[in-house]
Amino acid sequence: MPLRLKRAVPFAVPILGALTLALSWGLELNPLGAGVIAVVLAATVLSAVHHAEVIAHKVGEPFGSLILAVAVTVIEVALIITLVLSGDDGSATLARDTVFAAVMITMNGILGISLAVGGIKHGVIRFNSEGAGALLAVITSLAVLGLVLPSFTTGAPEGQYSPGQLAFAAIASLAIYGMFVGTQTVRHRDFFLPVAPNGKNLEPDDHADAPTAKQAWASLGLLVLALVTVVGLAKVESPSIEAVIAFAQLPPSFVGVVIALLVLLPESIAAVNAARANRIQTSINLAFGSAVASIGLTIPAIAIASIWIPGPLNLGLGATQIVLLMLTVIVSILSVVPGRATRLQGGVHLVIFAAFIFLSMFP
Repeated sequence: MPLRLKRAVPFAVPILGALTLALSWGLELNPLGAGVIAVVLAATVLSAVHHAEVIAHKVGEPFGSLILAVAVTVIEVALIITLVLSGDDGSATLARDTVFAAVMITMNGILGISLAVGGIKHGVIRFNSEGAGALLAVITSLAVLGLVLPSFTTGAPEGQYSPGQLAFAAIASLAIYGMFVGTQTVRHRDFFLPVAPNGKNLEPDDHADAPTAKQAWASLGLLVLALVTVVGLAKVESPSIEAVIAFAQLPPSFVGVVIALLVLLPESIAAVNAARANRIQTSINLAFGSAVASIGLTIPAIAIASIWIPGPLNLGLGATQIVLLMLTVIVSILSVVPGRATRLQGGVHLVIFAAFIFLSMFP
């Protein structure tokens, strides 16, 4: 492929995806149409990764990871609210199931494959334990406040918050998220920088020329367009996914897991690319940062949207989900405290992720 054409592809794909979304919105897809949408969706995901990496190279870490995490989460929140307001079957637990799936995907799937890839290629991999530990503390606090406590409070039916409790959880989530962003980007930015084998922090890669401001702004616009398109195409594709899941006799809630996997693909690919380059801290920033943004932004957004949501809003996790969450937190603590890891830690996280997927299919 000529170099000029190769460079033009990442810019053309989001536009092609948006046009495909506009043409397919509201239509019932036949198998051929569903296959075409799937191909365009995959291409748009890869384009989003390219533009996210351009922005990350321009602004450096940890800002690049933060931009991608927040962008994906904002679109995810919009999708959740849209589906909840539609009032379809299972909408009462949709927010809970989607956020929990995002947490398990990021903390076990993305982190696990990043540690495994980094460990296989580089042996013992190093990262900043202060930054990883801070991220993990924030995730745990947000998850317990937003997803675990509703299963034990008595002010509303089981699994639900009363209006006052929901308001408090939303404010607390925003406060914790705000403190995290301030810590990551201002006060202790060095905690979230990649670490070299000698233990010193790495600044952004200087081997390649940084993109110009014009290129970075163009990539930011195309990244937003690509992320919106990814979520939109995932929604268009969801009836086909539902049909396949119903044919396979899987629980309807598994649709949320599949869509969460699609939405988080850009971060997954970016994290693996960083792990291959021995920049594990960037992978951790993407994985844990996405979990922080997913809970910290979704709970407040759902709290506001609950004013217009006609039915109940069930946020409390079930017993099996709580056990998986606690197992994930414990294993994550053991993985990040030493500040270094091997393929073993990655493999353990991937097994927990496989358990989550299996139990989501066969509860």
